[in-house]
Amino acid sequence: MPLPAPRSGASFPWVSTPALKEWATVIAAMLDGRQVVMLRKGGIGEKRFDVPHQRFLLLPTHVHQRPELLDAIAVDAHPELLAITEEPDRVQLTAWCEVAQVHEVSEQAELDALAPFHVLGPDYAAARLKWRPRHPLMAIVGRVHRVRPALDLDMNPDMRGCRSWIDVHHALPSPAPVLDDQQFAQRRAEVADALAAARRESPAGAGALG
Repeated sequence: MPLPAPRSGASFPWVSTPALKEWATVIAAMLDGRQVVMLRKGGIGEKRFDVPHQRFLLLPTHVHQRPELLDAIAVDAHPELLAITEEPDRVQLTAWCEVAQVHEVSEQAELDALAPFHVLGPDYAAARLKWRPRHPLMAIVGRVHRVRPALDLDMNPDMRGCRSWIDVHHALPSPAPVLDDQQFAQRRAEVADALAAARRESPAGAGALG
């Protein structure tokens, strides 16, 4: 269904819902069930990255994703997404995320432990950890739901640029989780166990949302 971008002074019958901008390939990996952890540290114009919302849509971006920044499986699985090198004027929203837990990652050993749970290449993941070293890398354990039918969103200038969060004028669709309750509980436990093992030498904190 069409989803117009908000205009100044316009009124809409929809609820304003947050959306997190994320690489299209990462969203695809989450919809494939491969990725359950997003590694974030915020955009260039943001002082730090926070997770102020427990549920949000995922808005696909293209301009910064490159094959050498991803693992080989993600590159092979979605070449059509990597072929797009500029942000389109209209995007499709095909996923929304429910946050189960947010871990603060500050040590390389912790980051290494998360490698099986995301599709970023190891060098790029390490670069994200080292960027702005005073701030921890946020590892978001999220349960992804499919949006059916997908929502078409016209991108206005306020939605562009290196920022993480935007508001979309639409309520969240009905739940349609990629992983069932048992599958997601197992993956979430695997993430926690992997980090706990890494933190025996490099303690760090984790905070649950919800």
